Amino acid sequence: MSDQELKNLAEYLMSFFGYADEVIDNRLTSEDRDVFYMLEEEGLLTTTQEEVLLKKGKLWRIHYWILKKDQIIRLASMDEAGAVVHDEAAEVYDQISDEEWARHRGAAGGDSGKQPGRDETH
Repeated sequence: MSDQELKNLAEYLMSFFGYADEVIDNRLTSEDRDVFYMLEEEGLLTTTQEEVLLKKGKLWRIHYWILKKDQIIRLASMDEAGAVVHDEAAEVYDQISDEEWARHRGAAGGDSGKQPGRDETH
């Protein structure tokens, strides 16, 4: 796929998920579901289901699609040959000590004292 096709697919996919990790299957058309099955085969999505007992005694199954964010992040950090691409600009954050992070958090009013995750620093 071209870069533009991948971007379009990502935007299409995120139009369902937004900021959530999962989306209910009932929202999908059959064409959407076909795309989701393709992405499941590629290892980017997985499914789960929930069973709810209705007042009338019937069992209702709710199916969900779940983003495999760890896999997506891993693939996004690779080049076309499959080698991991290092973001040198982001590596500067890995060089900062825990004490420095704690001091920064204290000055900013935070109280966790832990180093922020990667997505907090980008």
